[in-house]
Amino acid sequence: MLERMLLLAIDTCGPDGSIALGQQLFGKFHILGDAHLSGRRYSETLIGEAIGLLRMAEVHLASLSAIVAVNGPGSFTGVRVGLSAVKGLAEGNRTPVVAVSRLEVLASASGVPCAALDAHRHEVFLRLAEASGAGRELLAGAAELATIPAPPRVAYCDEGAAALLAAAWPATELVKVPAPTAADALMLAVPRVDAGEFVDVALLDGHYLRRSDAEIFGEKPTAEPKGE
Repeated sequence: MLERMLLLAIDTCGPDGSIALGQQLFGKFHILGDAHLSGRRYSETLIGEAIGLLRMAEVHLASLSAIVAVNGPGSFTGVRVGLSAVKGLAEGNRTPVVAVSRLEVLASASGVPCAALDAHRHEVFLRLAEASGAGRELLAGAAELATIPAPPRVAYCDEGAAALLAAAWPATELVKVPAPTAADALMLAVPRVDAGEFVDVALLDGHYLRRSDAEIFGEKPTAEPKGE
């Protein structure tokens, strides 16, 4: 275990974003500060807020042990802005990066192994616990939910997800919790930083679970074979 660990986390996947700075000293992890990023104007404020957070704590960017990137699922634009910021901050000092799923952060912070987020379009981003201890994540609408055995409990933070789950799984207990934050992501990522579970920054990409509109609506219909 690292005796002194300094971590910065960035989460721009949801309707609002957040960043957080934390430090572990001799086995105890403390949040040194965090900042809320309102609306969708992440690109205009994110880097400035991150640098301001480091200055407030009187630490340098080069002192970071790792950067924690919440890489989705969520808004395509939000995820991309956050990951671009992570790459920009990490590459200059070759700072290691840990990537975590927003669904896993929600499950971890709530203490409920299964979690769901509103994916809009009458769908949810869903995390299901598995016997192995790992989690399976997928995009699901009413048809998909009808084929999945209903878990006993699911954590959620937005009403869109709750409405769809309640209709599909009436016997499931829906546990409302606050939306996950970058500070929650820090707590989840600490053991992964200790274990050296870093990603290749050059290959870091969004955990979207859904194709973009450009991919969906930009596809040309497959031409039918012409008659002989």
